[in-house]
This record gives sequence, C-alpha cells and structure tokens, in this order.
Amino acid sequence: MARLTVTAAVGTGCLQGVDAQPVRVEATFEGEGKPHILGQVDTAVREACQRVMSAFLASGLPTPRRGGMVVNFSPATFRKTGPGFDLPLAAVLAAAAGMTPADACAGLAAYGEVGLDGRILPVEGAIPVALAARAAGARILLVSPEDAPCVGLVAGIAVLPVRDLAEVLGWLRGELELAPAPPPVPRAAGDELDLADIRGHETPKRALAVAAAGRHNLLLVGPPGSGKSALARRLPGLLPPPSDAEALEILKVRSAHGTIPPDLGRQRPFRAPHHTSSTPSLLGGGKGPRPGELTLAHQGVLFLDELPEFRREALEGMRQPLEDGQLTIGRAQATITMPAAFLLVGAMNPCPCGWHGHPSRPCACPAAARQRYLQRLSGPLLDRLDLQVEVPALDPRRLREPADPEWGTARLRDAVAEAAARQAQRNTFRDGFVPNGRLQDRQLERAVRPTQAVQDALERVLRAFRLSGRARVRLLRIARTLADLDARDAVAPDDVVEAARMRGYEARGGR
Repeated sequence: MARLTVTAAVGTGCLQGVDAQPVRVEATFEGEGKPHILGQVDTAVREACQRVMSAFLASGLPTPRRGGMVVNFSPATFRKTGPGFDLPLAAVLAAAAGMTPADACAGLAAYGEVGLDGRILPVEGAIPVALAARAAGARILLVSPEDAPCVGLVAGIAVLPVRDLAEVLGWLRGELELAPAPPPVPRAAGDELDLADIRGHETPKRALAVAAAGRHNLLLVGPPGSGKSALARRLPGLLPPPSDAEALEILKVRSAHGTIPPDLGRQRPFRAPHHTSSTPSLLGGGKGPRPGELTLAHQGVLFLDELPEFRREALEGMRQPLEDGQLTIGRAQATITMPAAFLLVGAMNPCPCGWHGHPSRPCACPAAARQRYLQRLSGPLLDRLDLQVEVPALDPRRLREPADPEWGTARLRDAVAEAAARQAQRNTFRDGFVPNGRLQDRQLERAVRPTQAVQDALERVLRAFRLSGRARVRLLRIARTLADLDARDAVAPDDVVEAARMRGYEARGGR
C-alpha cells in the first residue's frame, strides 16, 4: 500500500468563546478516488471544499482536481466550525496541487471566508485567530481587507490583506507583493458625560469615585428620575484609559463577537442590557458558545438598571464572575472559559412602585410586597456589591444651582488616577496587581495594617449591625480605597464609619 504524503500545510485557528485554538490544515493528492475530509469538522467546513472549488472556477483560475484529495484539520481533538477555514483550505489545495511552490506555505497562516466569486470576506474572531497563529509559530497571516487593519494591531505577526483568490495565488507564486494595511485610527465615541452636569448627589458621586479607584461593585437605590442611570453612565469617564494589553483584550472580545468598536478598545466598554435579556445573552452561551454581556463588559462597566427585574438564574450566574473575573461555561464537548473582569453597577427602586421614602410621593406598596421585591436579590449577590448607596429625589430648587467643578469628572478622574497609582505601588504581589476591591486575607491585612483604633471602630460597626467576618473584609476594602482617594497611607477610624455608610448599613439595617 502506498504511503500517503502530506504535500502542503497552512496554519489557522478555530474560535472557541473569545479565544482560538491553533489548527493546521493539511492536504495532499494521491491517486484517484473520492475526496476525504478528516479532523472532526462540522457541515460548514465540510462544504468549504465545494465552495472553494467553485470560487477557483468563477475566478478563471485552474481548479485543483478532486480525485484522491485528502484534507486533514489537526488536531482532531475538538470540532472545527465556522467559515474562516475557507481561505487556508484554498491556499493549501493550491499548493498541494502544484499551482504554487511547495515551500510558499512555510510559516503561513490564513483566516477568511471565500465567496463563490473568489472574494475574501471578513469573519468573526480574526484577532483571536491571529493570536493563536502567532503562538503556533506563524510569521504571516492572510486575512480579508476588512479584517486586516484591526488584526494588524497584533504584534509579532505580519498581517497581509488579500482581496480575492487570484491575489492569493499571485502572492504565493511570488508574482506580486502585498502591503500591510495601514493601522486604523481610533475614533472617539462622542462628547464625554460630565458629573458636574448632575446637581447635588455628592454622596453617590463620591461612591462612583470609590468604585472607580478600588474596583468596587456598586448598587444605586432611589426613586424613578432621581439620577441613578445618569450617574452610572458617567462612571467609565472616571476610570483610567486601558493599557495596551487591556485594549487588545477588549478588541479580542469584540472581534469574537463580530463588533469592532470605533475607539479600537481605547475606551472602557459600557454595557447596559435591558432587564428582559435572556440568561445566555447576559452570561454567554448558545452555539459556539458566544460571549454574553458579562464578557463584552470585560475591562469596563456593566450597568444593570432595574436590577431586581433581571432573571434570577442570570443574577445568580454572575456570582462566580464577580469573584474570579472570568466565566466558565460547561458543554458536553468542552468547557469554555471567557474573561469577565468588569465593574458592576446595579440600579433599583426602593419598592415596586418606586416611591418608598419619597418626600412628596406616597408609596402604595404593602410591606409584604416591598419585602418580596427586595428579596429578589439574594444575600450572596448583595454581598458582592461593596457599595450600596441611596440616590434620593432632589429638591427642584437644587436643579437651578450652577455646576460645581469640584464634583466634575475631570477632578474626580485625577483623584482616581492618583489613588490607582498608590495601589499599584502597594498592591503588586507575586501574581500581579490586585485592586483594593479584590484584596484577600493576607493581602488585605498587609494593605490596610489596621491600628487598634481602626480595629475598635470595626468591632463597633460589626456589633451594631450583627455582621459577619465577610462584612469585615468588605469594610476594610472600602476603607482602604477611601484613604487612597484622600492620599493617606494609613486607614483611619473615620474611613471605617464612612465605609459602613457606603455599605448601606445605616440606611437599610445592615442587609
């Protein structure tokens, strides 16, 4: 029996969640017989051969013969899906059929869909595939002209745009040169929302600064129209801009979702899904699975307005990502882990009608109805919302007051940046930087170093509201951030008292 010899191979990747697994597409023609496609592929990939053959014909190019064709997608340990395998398949078939030099595919990767007319079309996940191909040792990546500019932001691999199959074969033969696409220019999302435009609400504004400085999750509670949504939408403006590594993470997530932002990841994401959203759309899932809102908010802000109205299973499914910064989705074929390091801001009314505690509008809710409404949020979820702040209805006369620059976005952003710099010097451990809102055990004790006066203040708060040891951890984290915002090395007893207020213990009896 004759030995089968692989005559060409091209690298690519298979999207799984927001990451890609390296894939090697191998091809050969040996004798005659039916074509064989190996390597655990789905129907779309199996149909790619016919699609690519038709594209060769429509482009006026020689068509690789089908007799004796053997194509293998390795490794065979996971299922290959999606249209991005068209372009590497076309390149490898042309090389295996002798239409291009045998060594032209050395160090080459490709990713893109091939239309029936031979055009190379964009596909989701080009940035994760570029990262996977680079990790597998590829030096050059061919993609569509639409994908090339953003994919070119990935360092360490040359990204070349190709318009059609004729251009692919011409480049492989050395008959033409391909120039990298010029890097895209980030576009601003629009005018920045300024906290100074919101009159009053000094305590919620300070809570926003604390949330931004220490990465503390935040719950805003107040009647309709009190300004909860307006406050939440101004939180991204307080956060420091993403680093280059964070911007690439944001782009990778959006590439896997198929929606590249115009700012190219240079601004923190702000996601505000509606409370009727399904659980998979929030947590991620479906076929693939695809990233949900939690992952799309990675390195940014996730705002859940009308928090108690979200599905209970979706809210409970957020508990693990809030602690770990990543989301794990189990499937029969594989377990997918996607990043979900976001800052959560929830907003809710104090009761079903929304007017409980309003100075001029009476509440129509029975006590039992209000209790049921509040119990839609479980204790474990509430415990992960470090800051729980009231946003009261303002006296209409305050709306006529001039804007106060002391509570403007620019000034608070500077204070947040200084607090973040203090944390970076103090909270960098063996595993990297940890913000105040994520400090654990010895890390927290080392960062706070509570004096006897601070310990006494903590004990008084814990006894007064009958709180657990977990509440002590939350209070210390917030107190540490308050001290950082005030540019103080030592945490003071007053920080503990203010932290207790920002936890909502005084307003809601330590819930």
